[in-house]
Amino acid sequence: MNLRLLALAGVAVCAVALPLAVASAGPVRDEGHAVVRSLVHSSDDDRDDDRKASSAAPSPAPTRSPLTLGLGLATAARCGPELSTPDGIEAQTCVMTQGEETWARTYYRNATGDDLDAVLSLMGPADRTVQMHCAVSAEDEPSLCETPREHTQGGPADYTAVAEFAAGPGGSGPLLLRSGSNSSAPTAS
Repeated sequence: MNLRLLALAGVAVCAVALPLAVASAGPVRDEGHAVVRSLVHSSDDDRDDDRKASSAAPSPAPTRSPLTLGLGLATAARCGPELSTPDGIEAQTCVMTQGEETWARTYYRNATGDDLDAVLSLMGPADRTVQMHCAVSAEDEPSLCETPREHTQGGPADYTAVAEFAAGPGGSGPLLLRSGSNSSAPTAS
């Protein structure tokens, strides 16, 4: 009887301790956000060239970047101003660079009380564009959306990020806010 009680107590302690241990370890990367991902390139020729290159040659091995701070790669962010609308949307959009990877990220808060859709675009050299469609829930909590990471071509200053927040199903409603990595004022329709 005492052995069963001791075993049951041990299972209960493990059931409580394991989630706490995992939560305290934290995420390794900023992944797993509630977004719908879609990758859009700006031209069909680029897409065909990318497919041919990816099927013909194996991807190169990752190289170590000299941009380390002792804890890993340093991440640089080039952000536009924090923008807000009277409707209750706040956003700030950035171009992020870490080692030889570049991506776009927008931080937002939706206090409108309605679900919204957002499109985050990263525009780079050679007319390349990557887009991410993000579901923006009707919560008054800060959140973020980001594009997939791309190999940096050119310098970080050659990239621009823009996030557009719209109402209606599928973002078919009016544009409520446009936030960019180099914008200075809100743009709304």
